[in-house]
Amino acid sequence: MAGKQDAPTATVVVDPDGVVSGWSEGGRLLLGWTAEDTVGRPVADLLVDPPPAGFPEGYGAGPDPTGFIPLRHRDGSTVDAVVAAQPLSGPDGRALGHAVTIQRWGRRPVIADRAFEQCPFALGAYDPELRFLWINASSGRVIAHSEEQVLGKKYREVLPEFDRKLFPERDDKPYTDKLAEVARTGEPARLITVFRPRGSNYANAWATSIWPVRDAEGRVRAVANWGFDMSAEYWARQRLLILNEASGGIGRTLDVIGTAQELAMTPVPGFADLVSVDLFDEVLHGEEPPSASAFVPGETITLGRAAQHSVKEDPDRAPGLPMPVSHPPGSVAARCMATGRSTVELAADPGEGGEWAFGPGLASDPAHWPPGNPLIDGSIAADGLTGRITVPLRARGALLGVVAFSRTDRPEAFTADDLILAEELTAKAAVAIDNARRYSRERTTALTLQRSLLPQGLPNQEAVEVASRYLPGGTGVEVGGDWFDVIPLSGARVALVVGDVVGHGLHASASMGRLRTAVRTLADVDLPPDELLTHLDDLVLHLASDIQPAGHFQQTGESGATCLYTVYDPVSRRLTLASAGHPLPLIISADGRTPVSAQPGPPLGIGGLPFEATELELPEGSLLALYTDGLVQSRKRDVDQRIAELQRILNHSATSLEALCDTVTDAMLPERRTDDAALLLARTHALDPHHFADWDVEPDPSQVPGARKFAVDQVDAWGLEEASFVTELVVSELVTNAIRYGEPPIRLRLIRDTSLICEVSDASNTAPHLRRARAFDEGGRGLLLVAQLTQGWGTRHTTNGKTIWCAQALP
Repeated sequence: MAGKQDAPTATVVVDPDGVVSGWSEGGRLLLGWTAEDTVGRPVADLLVDPPPAGFPEGYGAGPDPTGFIPLRHRDGSTVDAVVAAQPLSGPDGRALGHAVTIQRWGRRPVIADRAFEQCPFALGAYDPELRFLWINASSGRVIAHSEEQVLGKKYREVLPEFDRKLFPERDDKPYTDKLAEVARTGEPARLITVFRPRGSNYANAWATSIWPVRDAEGRVRAVANWGFDMSAEYWARQRLLILNEASGGIGRTLDVIGTAQELAMTPVPGFADLVSVDLFDEVLHGEEPPSASAFVPGETITLGRAAQHSVKEDPDRAPGLPMPVSHPPGSVAARCMATGRSTVELAADPGEGGEWAFGPGLASDPAHWPPGNPLIDGSIAADGLTGRITVPLRARGALLGVVAFSRTDRPEAFTADDLILAEELTAKAAVAIDNARRYSRERTTALTLQRSLLPQGLPNQEAVEVASRYLPGGTGVEVGGDWFDVIPLSGARVALVVGDVVGHGLHASASMGRLRTAVRTLADVDLPPDELLTHLDDLVLHLASDIQPAGHFQQTGESGATCLYTVYDPVSRRLTLASAGHPLPLIISADGRTPVSAQPGPPLGIGGLPFEATELELPEGSLLALYTDGLVQSRKRDVDQRIAELQRILNHSATSLEALCDTVTDAMLPERRTDDAALLLARTHALDPHHFADWDVEPDPSQVPGARKFAVDQVDAWGLEEASFVTELVVSELVTNAIRYGEPPIRLRLIRDTSLICEVSDASNTAPHLRRARAFDEGGRGLLLVAQLTQGWGTRHTTNGKTIWCAQALP
């Protein structure tokens, strides 16, 4: 029996016939019998000896009953116990039986009675209609009624405030509904209820258990409950939950407005009913916040309402643009920003028994508030508020704005612990907002650099009609290195270029600028696409070795770049292209898609591997789409599916390339982009056959006069008589040089485009160069004369030799 000396009190419900109808867990711990063993059996079966007279109703009666009786333990041993019985009756006075308490011998029954009466837990029993059958003293203090005042009355009549949702925004039920549910279903329930007891200045959180009381047949004859005040633990846990939510919910994006919105939404509704975040305009625009010297005493402070959220707003509603908010001098917000200290305003004084009072614990003692807090302000009550905490938003010594946490119609007012929570939330958000501000400034700088390095306007040329788009990554994504270009070439040709530097940030933008400049420089030399990429690859290798110290691996920059270089000739309608690790273009002709059977070479900076050029003949009006991988990459679908989707959009192209660009970007790019994207669309034109003419020249000096006449006649036929003289001189010089220094076959071609172009081709790879002739030299002045008389000249190498060209501005 030594192991049973600490057994708890057992509670037994006995019906008027002496049959056990209720058995507590304490009964199992004290006597070993379970409810299944005892319910439905006579209570006398628990006794070792025959039951004494008047058992059980006579036991426990009188001023000092003993109630000593030996009971039978399940293991066959005897338990000396004291028994006390209390009658149970219904509202009509009908006897329902007795509630019997059993304790091990050594404690008098009066002690048990007093233990129930003095129990700090609130205990009560109710019939299935929720009429009071019994309550202890603690329960009476909670509901501010004595047992005599409530017996026989319905719970809803005594406590109507428990018949409504204390927190309408929460998905819970009124407490009385829970009691009725347990009576109806017979299923026990446990819950936490927050309410303010009558006569109390505190908003309490109660942990409550509700269970059914059954008779011998298992029918629910009553409902019982017990509860204890766990306010200190509850409010501390709620604050920890809010802080934990803030740790993962504030600062998820590097966006000032988004972070302010996260701060406004996180504490609602668990901590506040309305939160507003006001920031300086400089912070909203990613600039440095104003210094302390910028504040003039007595002047109104104007901020931007970056975020505001309340329990009545839809959490999925998109935030609007910041609205200007003025804080006049002397206002709480202005004082907080000036002093750098938080302020708490309450609608009533808790020390005077106001309707809205402090919660339990040290926080309810005004002595534990910081100096100057709280302020009793009737104006906030007029605004429908019960309390407001105003906190200056500071990070790294700079003032960014101010935050206000407000409460409306809720049972708990702000406490000193709440002030600590508000300041911690604000401090965490302030760092995140300042990080977002700094990132926004750096991103704006990088984006400005990126856009300045891209073409500011596409050049005039007749070969293709073009339209382009560059879209940086979404908020929180650094600027990348995507780029495109349109470069007019000799012979009315045009180069279409698109490239991508791996990585993001200023380094990627600077690398992109270097590559675009290098491509333009090499394009001026009129290199074929494959040779241009080869030179570009060598340049990237040299740049990497110059920047990166020996023995270090170059992980970013131009060595992670790709490039697609294409050249279109409107005379021959041929497109020549080469790729350095870049996606090939999509070509849509009137007959459908034109396949591009080219093999992309390695990315730039690898070195040692060749690039291959591919030539295609395109029908007039073909649509070319050059793009970077940011346009077709997706986490949900593979690249091939995305390219096929892009092709379907291009097949249903609009007449306007600008409109088609918008259609493509709207359909292909998600709202939250993780990478930047570039798109270059071009519709090819074919030069009118009447706008170009060519003539084969025999390698004989006697052919020069015939070439001059051919040129003059063609220029006159075009109505360009004013250009005849210069054209005659230029043709004479270029054809003579080709006959003297070149190799057959020799061809003269005239092109009328935006300028008058003269070209002489031969099979020699030797390129002429401009030099200044000395005073007594008989030759060496021809190319100098050509350079002086024309708008420009140059040499381009072909697979079969070279072409020398010059261009004259049309009158």
